[in-house]
Amino acid sequence: MRHGYAGRKLKRTASHKRALLANLATSLFEHKRLVTTVAKAKELRPFAEQLITRARNAHRSEKSGAITGVDVHNRRMVGRFIKNKGVLQELFDTIAPLVAERDGGYTRITKLGLRRGDAAATAMIELVDWSNPVDGRSSSTKRRAAAKTPAKPKPAAKPKPAPVAVAPAPVVVEDPVVEEAIVEETPVVEAPAAEAPAAEAPADTADAPAADAPAADAPAADAPAADAPAADAPAADGSSAE
Repeated sequence: MRHGYAGRKLKRTASHKRALLANLATSLFEHKRLVTTVAKAKELRPFAEQLITRARNAHRSEKSGAITGVDVHNRRMVGRFIKNKGVLQELFDTIAPLVAERDGGYTRITKLGLRRGDAAATAMIELVDWSNPVDGRSSSTKRRAAAKTPAKPKPAAKPKPAPVAVAPAPVVVEDPVVEEAIVEETPVVEAPAAEAPAAEAPADTADAPAADAPAADAPAADAPAADAPAADAPAADGSSAE
């Protein structure tokens, strides 16, 4: 029978569970919010709030003057779990003064639904005084004052003038204008004709005989006649001049 088993083991040993909660608390104090499973968020909530309570008590003791200097004891007790010195200093110097007037309930758990992949129920745990880490601490005093302030009556709406009927303007149908395409004529540049020298063909010697060549049939002018006897030749039958 199951009796007296408080809390969740989270499928871990005692030392592993303690280390897990210490790491989750360190991330919560550093980033002011954390997204994890619902079971881990519920286990982290009392663990983190106990550490915040020790920091708040140390702040009250230092402020009232009950302790000279700083509360070393509470810092060492919280330092057993918060190993990061920067986060430890932020817890005692920044978070503790803001929750000095708050008696418990420093954190808030908001369920986010099932996680994709293993369908685990997820939740976001955050510090109440840091609803948005970008905008800083959200003050509830301003919200209460705004709620108590009565709302201003809205001014009466002025009646709108009746719309005036406007006669429709006559519709003028214009003939479509056909735009003639302007064709730009490119001037033709006449290139000067290159005068090639006429090639004089040589006369055909076969058809046209040369003018200076002597005729083949014509006898020479100076040649003596073949049939005419020579004038100075002596007669064959006659005697000598003596």
